[in-house]
Amino acid sequence: MAATAPPGVNVFLKLAPLTLAVFIAFLTIGIQLPVLPLHLHDALGMGPTVVGLVVGAQFAAALLSRAWAGNFADMRGGKRAVVSGFLFASASGLIYLASLSVIDMPQASVWVLVLGRVLLALAESLIVTGTMGWGIALVGPQNGGKVMAWLGMAMFAAYAVGAPAGVALNNYRGFAGIAVATVAIPWLALAAISGMRALAPTASRRTPFYKVLGAVWLPGIGLAFSSVGFGVITAFIALLFAAKSWGSSSLAFSAFGAAFIAARICFGHLPDKLGGARVALVCVVIEVAGQLLIWGADTTSSAYLGAALTGFGYSLAFPGFGVEAMRRAPPQTRGLAMGAYVAFLDISLGITSPLAGALAGAWGVGAVYLAGAASVSLSFLVALVLLSGKQKRG
Repeated sequence: MAATAPPGVNVFLKLAPLTLAVFIAFLTIGIQLPVLPLHLHDALGMGPTVVGLVVGAQFAAALLSRAWAGNFADMRGGKRAVVSGFLFASASGLIYLASLSVIDMPQASVWVLVLGRVLLALAESLIVTGTMGWGIALVGPQNGGKVMAWLGMAMFAAYAVGAPAGVALNNYRGFAGIAVATVAIPWLALAAISGMRALAPTASRRTPFYKVLGAVWLPGIGLAFSSVGFGVITAFIALLFAAKSWGSSSLAFSAFGAAFIAARICFGHLPDKLGGARVALVCVVIEVAGQLLIWGADTTSSAYLGAALTGFGYSLAFPGFGVEAMRRAPPQTRGLAMGAYVAFLDISLGITSPLAGALAGAWGVGAVYLAGAASVSLSFLVALVLLSGKQKRG
């Protein structure tokens, strides 16, 4: 089967083109991270609650599309899913441009932006499920943790590089520049995978989502709680810096991304080697420390360090819980299983953004990081349950 690779396969070389394509594609999201909240707040006059709702709309839409994207990848092949995702991402940039044509009507512009976010969510869903299924098929399930580590590293490297690039582009060309870049960048990603061979689909018929969901739900809950720290940084770190008059937040995104990448490079092999639950158990503690540091920060240095610790901890929590999820799922539904697993990330971020927006409006932006620390702490308990072996494997 295409899902089994020789033991001596060079994982890095096999995944290099795919990793590069994911990095390029996720620049479209990275350049928006520090810019979109400020565009909504400054250009359109929206408050924290609306900012949270618009940012969360992408995650909600991604959640609803995971089952479709997973079955698409299993039945039509990972490459077709990834190519379709790149095309959707480019189209979202056209919607962003359309939102600027009605900027004098802020509410209408917000709704058009929401449509663009939904389209970007479909793109992200196809890219994530497609690349994970495709990557695991290329190098074998025994290297599944490495696949999640390398592809995830590419995503967050794109966030780290994209954030300051987005700020610079926004300063130079405004949000229109962000929209044009969103249209253009995915085509570079398409070029990166053009020479990669497509593999045969792993399934011939649609698998009900609930069947796979039952196998991955517990690791998924661990992912959901651990993802809250990531969610409050992406949605609200720019507003925290603005509230404290600290200037641009782009370096906070870079600190998060740099620590995330360092953890993946140095320790990305550990979930496959030591077990996902054991690795996640340690890493969520580091993530909690980062959230608490941001909550209590009175200088930018403390906030940068908190973002870095959050990124380092979350970096290995994702593949840690992910390895546990993959081991519980039937191999022929690997794309759908990864879609189901990542759906818990969507649930987390979709709920976190609006709730944190309401919390910020009532208690100040800093309060969301105390709530983030409390939420991430719950994933520690999930890792303990997984480690104890009391949960029956699917």
